[in-house]
Amino acid sequence: MSQIELAGIERVFKLGDSEVHALREVSLRIEAGEYVAVMGPSGSGKSTLLNLLGLLDRPNAGTYHLEGRDVTTLSADEQAEVRRSRIGFVFQSFHLVPRLTAAENVALPLMLAGVPPTERKHRVTEALRNFGLESRAGHRPDELSGGQRQRVAIARATIMRPALILADEPTGNLDRATGQDVTALLEGLNASGVTLIVVTHDPVMGARARRRLMMEDGAVVADLHTATSPPSSPSP
Repeated sequence: MSQIELAGIERVFKLGDSEVHALREVSLRIEAGEYVAVMGPSGSGKSTLLNLLGLLDRPNAGTYHLEGRDVTTLSADEQAEVRRSRIGFVFQSFHLVPRLTAAENVALPLMLAGVPPTERKHRVTEALRNFGLESRAGHRPDELSGGQRQRVAIARATIMRPALILADEPTGNLDRATGQDVTALLEGLNASGVTLIVVTHDPVMGARARRRLMMEDGAVVADLHTATSPPSSPSP
């Protein structure tokens, strides 16, 4: 059983009197632990696909099985529970809560899941240490560098120990050296067994994935596999 199975996925948006087919007959399987890059020009359906995989959107047609469960039939509350427990999100613009400290941002998913305060504090402290953020625990996002903000976002995305991480242009707002650090963090999580799916325009980052899905006009037009491990990061 594949971790992700999409069959005949269609997503259509209405714009006035016209329809935009954001996804067209998308069918694919992704195994647990894969490292997949989703690539293609702007408007090709990459982010729409990622939103659908993350249960932030529903298809107009087709089925989506996650870990053997047809999640397209779930209620909004049931989908929210799956998102909270099985999926982590990393975005280009970080999406941190401005008024919360780094530690409070990381703790947010645990609070929503009702994790007791003692365990919550322990897990947040461990996450901040693992991501090199101990000295920034009490800082708000506007007091952090771009790289630090993305580290907080990744720590928050993984604090619930998800089986799947979805990253939308995770290095898009970072300089080259910081982007390499963030890529290394994500690849380290993948090496530990977490499935990693990255939307990227960056051919260098895309080449690091062991599988590349190339999209055009809402369809997957190529599914490329690389047998070797990701190349070493180039020197800054």
